Amino acid sequence: MKGSLLYEGKAKRVYHTDDPEQLILSYKDDATAFNGKKKESFPGKGRLNNLITSKVFQSLHQQHIKTHFIQALNETEQLVYKTDIVPLEVVVRNKAAGSITRRLGITEQTLFQPPILELFYKNDELNDPLINDVHAYHLTGIREQDLLFIKEQALLINEHLSHIFQKAGLELIDFKLEFGFLADGRLVLSDEISPDTCRLWDLETGTKMDKDVFREEIGSLTDTYERILQRLEESVCAK
Repeated sequence: MKGSLLYEGKAKRVYHTDDPEQLILSYKDDATAFNGKKKESFPGKGRLNNLITSKVFQSLHQQHIKTHFIQALNETEQLVYKTDIVPLEVVVRNKAAGSITRRLGITEQTLFQPPILELFYKNDELNDPLINDVHAYHLTGIREQDLLFIKEQALLINEHLSHIFQKAGLELIDFKLEFGFLADGRLVLSDEISPDTCRLWDLETGTKMDKDVFREEIGSLTDTYERILQRLEESVCAK
C-alpha cells in the first residue's frame, strides 16, 4: 500500500509502503537536461520510462544481476527494495558522445575498446563533478572493495545491456548507473535504466533515440521512447 511521500526528484517521486524495506517509485512526465537548466513536461513519459526500466531490470535478473527492482505495480509505478544510495553516478562509455567529447576533444562516435568507466559525484550544487577513486573514498565513505564491485558490475551490466538493446536494433553508446546498499549490506543496482539514462542510437541509421532528442530538440521525445518500448517488447525482453 502506498504511504506518504518520502522524496521527490527530477524524474521520480518516492513513497513509503507498509513494509519499511520497500518503496514505491512513481515516474514523472518531466524531462530535465543540463542539470535541470532545461525542463519540460511530456504526457506519457513517466509510463514509458517505468515500463522500459521494468523490462530491462527483469532481463538483468535473468542474467543474475541483483537490483532493487521487485515488480511493476501499474503503468507509472514500481515496487523496489529500499537502498542507501551511494552518491556516485557510474558512467560507462562504449563510444564518444556528450560531455566527454567536450572535455577531452574526442570526436563523437570514437569507439572505446575497452569501454571507459567514469565516476561522477552526485551533488547538484557542484554540477556532479568528475572524480577519481580516492575522491570517491573521501567524499562518499565507500570502501575500496565496494567500489571495485561497483566497477565490475557496471562493466558486466554493459555487456548484458549492449546485447539487450542490440536485439532491439539499438546501439548502446553510453549510460549512467547508480548503486545502493540493501538493509543486509549487499550492494545492488538501483535507480532506473531508460532512455533518460542511456544514449541509444538506431543500429541501421545512427538516429539518436534517447533524451538527446529533448536536449538537442531533434524530434518527439515520447514518440522516440514509445518506439524503444515497442522494440523491447518485440525482442529479448518480451515474455
